[in-house]
Amino acid sequence: MKKPNTDLMIQVDHLSKTFESKSGTVEALNDVSFEVRKGEIFGIIGLSGAGKSTLVRCLNLLERPSRGKIVIDMEDMLSLDERSLREKRRKIGMIFQSFNLLMQATVLDNVCFPMKIAGTGRKTARAKAMSYLKVVGLEEKARAYPSQLSGGQRQRVAIARVLAGNPEILLCDEATSALDPETTKSILKLLKQINRDYDITIVLITHEMAVIQEIADRCLVLEDGRLAEENTVEELFRHPKTSAARRLIFNSTNQVRSMSGGKILRIAFEETNTTEPVIANLILEFKTPVNILESNITSISGTSRGQMMVQLPDDEKLAEKMIKYLKENRSIVVGEVNDYE
Repeated sequence: MKKPNTDLMIQVDHLSKTFESKSGTVEALNDVSFEVRKGEIFGIIGLSGAGKSTLVRCLNLLERPSRGKIVIDMEDMLSLDERSLREKRRKIGMIFQSFNLLMQATVLDNVCFPMKIAGTGRKTARAKAMSYLKVVGLEEKARAYPSQLSGGQRQRVAIARVLAGNPEILLCDEATSALDPETTKSILKLLKQINRDYDITIVLITHEMAVIQEIADRCLVLEDGRLAEENTVEELFRHPKTSAARRLIFNSTNQVRSMSGGKILRIAFEETNTTEPVIANLILEFKTPVNILESNITSISGTSRGQMMVQLPDDEKLAEKMIKYLKENRSIVVGEVNDYE
């Protein structure tokens, strides 16, 4: 008999979800399978309508799947009765884009709320709430109301409230989408700290590749309700295999254009060679110019990674020689792009 893998926190097998409407059947998820290890930050990314939010709501059965299996910490979620499911959900925290705070309650009372529901005494709850507000850097705002806070501060209150429930898993559904870039960075840094200090497994739902690159260990790409690709964030950046992954990575630079003519290449650089004059050396070697379409340096888990999109000359033989020359440089990753827009 095969022993269960105790290193896994979440196992999803052949998950599908359909919705019935007046206009017909909508297939939101189709045969999605993946695993999340204990203590990791796992990203789920896709464009709008890919099925991300449906997927994350299926994990705690806010949406019951039409088919498939969900196992969390070795318990089959679909086999639990209502009482057992409520108990299990207490270990699965969730934060949203809209914060979902009680607007008529103070910050302190918002954080106390899950402990009050669980039957924790008022004095104990308030002491714990203050300790969690300190973790998110908002202890001085304990008596303020959500309307008096910025968006980033409201999300920090929401995170403190989730921590008050002592979760083992934290589901983040577009938790930074309503925030400006600087505030987003601070929230992601906080989530990484929580993952490290509390050993909480985090599942991060987003449409922004920059968010995944900042803190996730591994991720999957959803497209039209199907799993398009799954890999480490590092490998996804270096070697995107599907058009869905390539669109997310290429569009992360906010450069969108339609190209025609010679072959288009994507060159990925390691941190140690982002300053290497690869294109200059290529031009000197073949005495032929190339068209630089875009370039950028991004951060993946705190490490710099660069990418560049270049268009080669129309001469196919010359272009093939250039590609061979570039691929001989072991410090870069070179791939031909057929679906660049």
